[in-house]
Amino acid sequence: MKIDIKDLKKTYGDEVVLDDVNLQLDHVEAIALLGISGSGKSTLLRLMSGIEGFDKGSIQIDDGPINTRAYKDKIGFVFQHGNLFPHMTVLDNIVLILEKVKKRDRATSVEKVEKLLKQFGLIEHKDKYPYMLSGGQQQRLSIVRSLAVDAEIFFFDEPTSALDPILTNEVLDMVKELRTLGKKFFIVTHEIGFARHVADYVMFLDGGKIIEHGTTEILDQPQTEQFKKFLSKVLSFEQS
Repeated sequence: MKIDIKDLKKTYGDEVVLDDVNLQLDHVEAIALLGISGSGKSTLLRLMSGIEGFDKGSIQIDDGPINTRAYKDKIGFVFQHGNLFPHMTVLDNIVLILEKVKKRDRATSVEKVEKLLKQFGLIEHKDKYPYMLSGGQQQRLSIVRSLAVDAEIFFFDEPTSALDPILTNEVLDMVKELRTLGKKFFIVTHEIGFARHVADYVMFLDGGKIIEHGTTEILDQPQTEQFKKFLSKVLSFEQS
């Protein structure tokens, strides 16, 4: 995956959330975005996915702009809380997307969705409603929904922030499996161990800027005081 971000700026009212961000990367497949709350990482994720606009600058991924239909057709976005339709069954939540977005007939859609649900151990829940599922199951279904529409690049915005450790591992194991399927992804996370073992690149944001970025080796050799302080707090908390 190739990423080219130039002079990117994003504001909400008078607040500058991202301040002239620049980044050029090539040959990366899985990127972890780290930082404290309010650092701009989730905003950058939304801008790169194309679901939110920006005030200034440009973003190109794989040598193309992100505001095209071709780009939007190959991305999947997984929010913090799944965003499943509460009045629809698990099966219909995903089939609806195939019918409306991909214009597939229902029989073909059902067949594809059931195959994916079986593949990821969720078929027993196909006739349930979202409120009947755990948070981890809902997040995994959100991933299946993106797989159903043949997403190639996944964007995860703290998908485990509301989950306990066991459910967190279920979701992160599924994200890890995406790599074996040849998928690319960006993930906003505080799970440093996951970032270390699954991502191949890390970006640390603070104050609306990318302070450090590099391969996962930077997790062991942070160069700036901001990153050192962030890691010391996160890692000490995980080890306590």
